[in-house]
Amino acid sequence: MLMIKLMVVYGTRPEAIKVAPVIKALEAHPDYSVVVTVTGQHREMLDQVNSLFRIVPDHDLDLMEPGATLNSLASRTLSSVGSVIAEERPDAVLVQGDTSTAFLAGLAAFYEQVPVIHVEAGLRTGDLASPFPEEGNRQLLSRIAQLHLAPTATSKANLLSEGVDAAMIAVTGNTVIDALFETIGVPVDFAEQRVGDVVEGTHPFVLVTAHRRESWGDPMREAMNAVRDVALRHPELTWLVPMHRNPIVREVVGGVLGDLPQVVLCEPLDYHQFCHAMKAAQLVLTDSGGVQEEAPSLGKPVLVMRANTERPEAVDAGTVRLVGTERVMLRDWLLRLIEDSDAYDEMARAVNPYGDGRAAERSLAAISNCFGTGNRIADFATLREERR
Repeated sequence: MLMIKLMVVYGTRPEAIKVAPVIKALEAHPDYSVVVTVTGQHREMLDQVNSLFRIVPDHDLDLMEPGATLNSLASRTLSSVGSVIAEERPDAVLVQGDTSTAFLAGLAAFYEQVPVIHVEAGLRTGDLASPFPEEGNRQLLSRIAQLHLAPTATSKANLLSEGVDAAMIAVTGNTVIDALFETIGVPVDFAEQRVGDVVEGTHPFVLVTAHRRESWGDPMREAMNAVRDVALRHPELTWLVPMHRNPIVREVVGGVLGDLPQVVLCEPLDYHQFCHAMKAAQLVLTDSGGVQEEAPSLGKPVLVMRANTERPEAVDAGTVRLVGTERVMLRDWLLRLIEDSDAYDEMARAVNPYGDGRAAERSLAAISNCFGTGNRIADFATLREERR
């Protein structure tokens, strides 16, 4: 029997983390030959994740340039990935999530008449402006994908409502939980001693990340001022803030928080370090999508600095709370979780709805079923869904 050639394309750190368990499962299976292609959208952070999971790309396109616009990145990605697909002629192209890399790689495959497999399919906010451009990317990608690996039953329902064939959807759980469970089991060394002192110390700390494009400017300034208010009220708490490399973000975060001794501003943590920071934190304040999935698996309450989320399952479960960026509301929620132990425990003990560490296994089974070489296994279901 001829081996099935799958080309996996990704470019950012979150993509790399979430696709790594699937790559490793495919590489370990005798039916598959895997061609790994990276666009280099997050250069340094991408390389760190590849190293952590021992993934060596077959094609490194290194497309990112300083000051690149979405349009200029799109044109280079479409052309470059299209050339690799034409050269490799894979049986399918696998992409993850909702980045521009994912959509454009899928589009390049579509133009080459190569089937597209979409990992983490079906997430929706229904608002094309939030998050931007991710909501548009994932909606467009669903129109051209042949196999949809949805992380939750809610994501599957979104796809069904848009007319996607139920036979081409598998509910896998989220592969980020697979990656997280593997990573926190490996001891870590921190690049910055002061970060290691916070994470490995005995004093409680709050982990803060902010980077969303729609929050740039005044919304992010409002949110950071809420952090400042609470930090001044509770000087016994430490605030660990890995700063995104975007200078727009750094100017706001550093400008508002940089003079407070209880706030530790640091360079972005690699994934290994970040997982251990989440595990040790008292709570997490973020606008990240992936963190909304990861932190609940570690029993950490998450306050999300966004008006909406494509991941409503954790909100419904009670482990994530949407608080936006408005200063008073955000400050009040931070104070509630810091000062009210019952409110904290209610969120910390909520059931995580995103995965059980077997998402890569279910993804592989669904792919094999699609190619006629194997059978699917039962869809992922949360404990709440199983009891219905």
